[in-house]
Amino acid sequence: MSEKVRLVPAPLEIAFEKAENDREAFEREFQKLNETDEDPIGQWLKIAKARGETKETDPVLLHLMIELHRKVDLLTQIVKNEEPERIELAHHIPIESIGFEHFRLKEPILEPGARYYGRITMPLFPKRDMGVWFDAVDERLAKIVRLHERDEKEWSGYVVARERVMIREMKGRKGE
Repeated sequence: MSEKVRLVPAPLEIAFEKAENDREAFEREFQKLNETDEDPIGQWLKIAKARGETKETDPVLLHLMIELHRKVDLLTQIVKNEEPERIELAHHIPIESIGFEHFRLKEPILEPGARYYGRITMPLFPKRDMGVWFDAVDERLAKIVRLHERDEKEWSGYVVARERVMIREMKGRKGE
């Protein structure tokens, strides 16, 4: 492979499976993962913003209140024993490192050239699963081919945050 891929260490986990095993079900779940934003409180907020009803509201406070409401909804689901439906995926493996368009698994399990569907649990606020379609470049390296728009922004932001951590660690070692 002649193209140089820049990756930084990241403590993430991925559940994935070959896309050909059940492409239709994977696509359905991928779309549902995007709709997690489309909960009633999320819909209300979009409408309120469109009407200009949130102009004089502190955006940080509003965001925290919305997330608090979502947490209460989540706790209600837990108490009622209502788990979000997720497809059981064949593999659950740590991700070793990430880049803007790639990630590397800890174990050599991928089939080069194959397409996969996966879920990455993002350690962001709010913590959630991110659906991802990717192609295997080699047995460990994957190229991301499809994310939802919001997920792309969060992924890029997370890569930048991990790069900053790595730079601070390198500066700290030089001072020793």
